[in-house]
Order: sequence, then C-alpha cells, then structure tokens
Amino acid sequence: MKKEYTEVEIVNGCVRNERFYQELLYRRHFPTMMRMCMRHTNGDEDRALEILNDGFLRIFKKLDTFEFKGSLEGWIRRLIFHAISDYFKSNKSYIENTVFENDTLPLQIVAAEVSDQLYYEDLLKLVDTLPPATREVFQLYAIDGFSHNEIADKLLISVGTSKWHLSTAREKLRILINNNNSILN
Repeated sequence: MKKEYTEVEIVNGCVRNERFYQELLYRRHFPTMMRMCMRHTNGDEDRALEILNDGFLRIFKKLDTFEFKGSLEGWIRRLIFHAISDYFKSNKSYIENTVFENDTLPLQIVAAEVSDQLYYEDLLKLVDTLPPATREVFQLYAIDGFSHNEIADKLLISVGTSKWHLSTAREKLRILINNNNSILN
C-alpha cells in the first residue's frame, strides 16, 4: 500500500531539496498545470512543457516562502501563471490567441499594436473587472482549461449558460481592450 503524503511533508521535503518530494509535488500538480499551459499555447505541447518547467523551477526556488495560508495548488497556479505571463511578454504574438480563441467567431480585434501595449498581466487586470459569474466561467475556460461540460458540472449550471458567460466575457474584454488601447494612443 502506498503512503499518502501530506502537503506539509511534501513542501518540507522540497525545501530540503529532496528529489523524492520534488517529484511527488511535480507529479501531483502536473496534469492540472499542464492543462492550463496547453490552453494558453493553443495545444502546443512543447511550448506548454517549456512554460510548465520554467514555472516549476520557480516553484522549487520559492517553496520556502509558502506559508500554508490558502491552498498550495492556488499558490502553484499563481506561479505557473507568472511563468505564462513572462512567456507572453517575450512572445507577444500569442496574446490574442490566449484570450480570444474561438472556432466559430473570428476575432481579429486584438491587433499587433494592442499586443505591444497590453501585456498579459494587464489582461488579467481587465478580467478582474468582469462580473463575478462571468469572470469565474472565463477563468475556468480560458485560464484553467476546463471544457464547458466540466464548468457546467463544477458550477451547477447548464453548458449553454457556461457558453453565454464566456461569450459575454469575450465581448466585455474586447470593449475594455479597445478602450485601453484608445487611452494608450
């Protein structure tokens, strides 16, 4: 029977730089974080893995600062998010695909000049201005990589409602980006 290690044991083992615990942490959070990275790289597994590994390197370097206030997964997600953000800052052409990918609606609204002026972190600030339910669906879909079916199950809403919130979020973000772009010019 395999022993189930607690987060405290794993974090403390990682802080002591013990490979066993580092591997446990990596394996435990790899699927969720990889899905998040894959979502942002439009399924480019090589880029997603590059971002993920950069993110885990940050995690291992900063794990001694984790104070067990809030969830470990949330803390890890935030550091992976910073790795994604840094990647997009150096590869600005991917920014429009991250937020506005949609098979049924071509969105060419985010032009190159917006990518130059509006970094990923700025987009996250705009996402924070969305109404709570719309923001939650958008984050689950566009940031965390959940499908509409998974979101519907998780939030106890219909798939159609999830799609509506995503569409609403995209439209509001489009308007906010255009407004911010006007201010920047």
